[in-house]
Amino acid sequence: MAQGSFKHSVLRETALFVVLLFVGFVIAPIAIYWIGPEVLGEFGGAGYADFFGTLSARVRTGDIVAWFFILSPYLALQALRLTWFAWRITGGATN
Repeated sequence: MAQGSFKHSVLRETALFVVLLFVGFVIAPIAIYWIGPEVLGEFGGAGYADFFGTLSARVRTGDIVAWFFILSPYLALQALRLTWFAWRITGGATN
């Protein structure tokens, strides 16, 4: 029974990683491209295709900043999970 639970957990975490990788590689760049000019200024390229091409080229070459951007939805979720875990372990606000 414990092995089935482990397989279920691995499958769930893998699916979560794949979904959040999709969000980081497809959805987040769209949001950044639309919202970015208001916050960061104009992108110096020739539209979204150029923006996405630049991002994907940087991912393919192993640029750590691009990979951090792509993985940021998953990393943010893990940070929240660790915070929640620490909160539970320390007893919350009872200190």
